[in-house]
This record gives sequence, C-alpha cells and structure tokens, in this order.
Amino acid sequence: MTLIDTDRVFATRETSATKGRIVWDAPKSIWTVGHVAGGIAALLLFPSWGGLAAFLTLAAITLCAGHSVGMHRLLIHRAFTAPKWLERTLVWLGTLVGMAGPFGMIRAHDMRDWHQRQVECPPHPSHGAGWLRDAWWQMHCRFALTHPPLFEIEPEIAEDPFYRWMERHWMAQQLVPAAILFALGGIGWVLWGVSLRIAVSLIGHWAVGHAAHKGGHQGWEIRGLPVQGYNLRGLGFLTFGESFHGNHHAFPHSAQLGVERGQLDPGYWFIRALEFLGLAWDVKGPQSEEPRDGLARVSEQISAHEGGMLDAYT
Repeated sequence: MTLIDTDRVFATRETSATKGRIVWDAPKSIWTVGHVAGGIAALLLFPSWGGLAAFLTLAAITLCAGHSVGMHRLLIHRAFTAPKWLERTLVWLGTLVGMAGPFGMIRAHDMRDWHQRQVECPPHPSHGAGWLRDAWWQMHCRFALTHPPLFEIEPEIAEDPFYRWMERHWMAQQLVPAAILFALGGIGWVLWGVSLRIAVSLIGHWAVGHAAHKGGHQGWEIRGLPVQGYNLRGLGFLTFGESFHGNHHAFPHSAQLGVERGQLDPGYWFIRALEFLGLAWDVKGPQSEEPRDGLARVSEQISAHEGGMLDAYT
C-alpha cells in the first residue's frame, strides 16, 4: 500500500500506518488524573468567585491566544507570520494549556494528520472507538507503531533554543501561573486556575476532536479518504473556532476556520486584530493555496457571499 507523506512525516519502505498497538502512557495518564483530581478539589473544597474568574480568564487566554492561534494556526500550520517574540509568547501560552510542549504538540498533530490522510486509518488516530474507549485512548495512552515513519521538524523550530528549553520543561511552565495565583488567592486559586483549567482543557480538546470526526455539518469532503472532519455548529465561540473541523480538513493552511456565514471564529478575530496592529502578516485564507487532492463541496445551499468567496473549491 502506498503511503502519503506530509510536510513533516515521511514513510520508509518498512513503514506501516496500521501495524502497532495502543499502550498506556504513564506520565500522560498520571498528569491527567492528577489535574482532574485537583480540579474536583477546587470545586468541592475551595468554591470561590475569584477562583472562577481566574479559571475563566486563564482558560480564555491560553486556549484562544495560546493553543488555537499560537500552537495550531501559527506554529503547526504557519497560517500567518508574526514577530519572533510574539510567536514565542503565543506558543508559551499554548504550552500552558497542559497538553504538551511545542515539539510534542507538532508531533501529535502531524502524526494524526498523517494517519488520517492514508486510505486506511486505525481507530486510535481516527477517533474510531466509542466515547469511553476513545477517551481512555486519547488521554491516557499512545498508539505505538511497529514501523513508524520518519518525523522531522523544520530546523527553524527544532533548533530554536527557547522552544527546546520549553519542550524539556513544558510541565514546569505551570509554576509561573501557579506562583501568581498562590500570591493572589492561595492554594484554592491555584487549583482553579491551574488544575481545573488543565483538566477542562484536556477533556474539552478530546471531546471536540472526537465529536468532530463522528458527524455534524459537512461543507466539504476529501474524496478517497475514510476519515472526514465535521463542523460542530453552535460551538464556534466556545472553542474559539476550533469546532469547525470540517473546514480545517478542507483548508488546513487557512488561518480562518469559520469560513461560512454564522461560523464564529474568535481565534481568527484575534489574528485580524494582530494584523491591524502590524503584529501579523501573510495571513492565509481558504484560497491562499491550491485545493488539496480530493476536495469536493458537499452542500449545494451556498449563499451568494459564500459562493463568491469559495468559488475555487465548488
């Protein structure tokens, strides 16, 4: 079977996309369980309006500016360009979400993307299992291929000393907000602003990813592939645009995830604000690159505005 390469993942003659096993990842599992326990303690033992405010504020900043914009659209997809100091700041905020360091996030994202571009994709990277089993797999395990492909991060990222330091100590980055929160509100605020925030972020990220590969609104499909992405309507604002996963499958290069009428995309609003301030440029949209192989429009009910914007892909 011929395997499709991506920008950072390259198959060798021995590579198989399907032969492997799901193994328990002890550090990942302990990290998840620990913060879930801390989050429950925050709710039961330290109820606090101040803690709630810390949770909401830090969750919004780290998930929107950090994960969605910094990690996903900038570092992984290079959907826009920013000054290096700002890029590093946004990626650091993304690390505070508590999923992985910059290299770990790139690897997790790109390996899943590589799997989903093959004509046969195992149930782990495709979210093919049921809710409970997939939750266990994604938040406590890893899929270990018997003969994995080569994985290479571009030198400007892989050799960046700040990113290398952050990758080595990504869990320890939580000490920065933890120290500030402890000074402001004691251990209760730490549990709200660190543990509960991380627990909700991890569970929420998995839940959106799982649901967005199961079904929902689909404006486009990638013909010939078994794994498709779907848009989760009504969740755009809450997920900062990341719920429009069908759009992302169609236009992975685009900084804009909410591309149709009514699709709220706060992450893209933030990028446009940076662009207005001169802090972002070369912002890519759906038409900035040639359509990917197999891309086809699904819905025929396209408004005049949307049809004009997306004529190249219909």
